[in-house]
Amino acid sequence: MTQHQPLLAPATDAGARVADGAFLIDVRSEGGRATGGTIPGATVTDRDDLDAIFGSASAPAVSLDTPVVVVCGSERGSGPVAEALAARGYTNVTHVEGGFPAWRDAGLPAEPGTGATPSGPHEPVRQRA
Repeated sequence: MTQHQPLLAPATDAGARVADGAFLIDVRSEGGRATGGTIPGATVTDRDDLDAIFGSASAPAVSLDTPVVVVCGSERGSGPVAEALAARGYTNVTHVEGGFPAWRDAGLPAEPGTGATPSGPHEPVRQRA
């Protein structure tokens, strides 16, 4: 199997992919979302537990040809997740250049954070637009 390289795209291009139906995942920490804001309709998951959303690499729960957009606080956070998805066989993975700040600054859908610092372990929130 040939591994497809994830695409690092400007926020506006990533937003257009989401508008066209791409599966948007937000892998920022709970604290990052609380302080920075959230993206309506994004599926929130822990970057270290992709199985929670995508199933195991040997039994994917999401079709491998599904367009996926990954957002984190920066591409340093989203890049490894995008690469992990590509290594699992996902063929259309994009991550956001500049991360969530670029997404928000581009005027893409975002809601303000609560400003609260969470306590306790991170629990993935599973939602899909």
